[in-house]
Amino acid sequence: MSKINIEKPTSERLASLGVTRWPTWSKEVSQFPWRFNTQEIAYILEGEVTITPNDGSAAVSFQAGDLVTFPAGLSCTWNIKKALRKHYQLG
Repeated sequence: MSKINIEKPTSERLASLGVTRWPTWSKEVSQFPWRFNTQEIAYILEGEVTITPNDGSAAVSFQAGDLVTFPAGLSCTWNIKKALRKHYQLG
């Protein structure tokens, strides 16, 4: 399975992706299972999260300012440590 990719994007990269036009999603501190049926790209506006893949891969953490790409087919557990707000695009 492809891995979760995290980058620290430049403002130019964010503009080229049109991130400000993407919908937003928010979630309080919590823990829950999730499966990505399609690839998702998310720009983290607020919060701190650790995702643990169900396939035994190492946990991945990200926070405000990160651009995260989740591969299609990823099953994982989200652990939101600080309330999350993100822009996202499914694709």
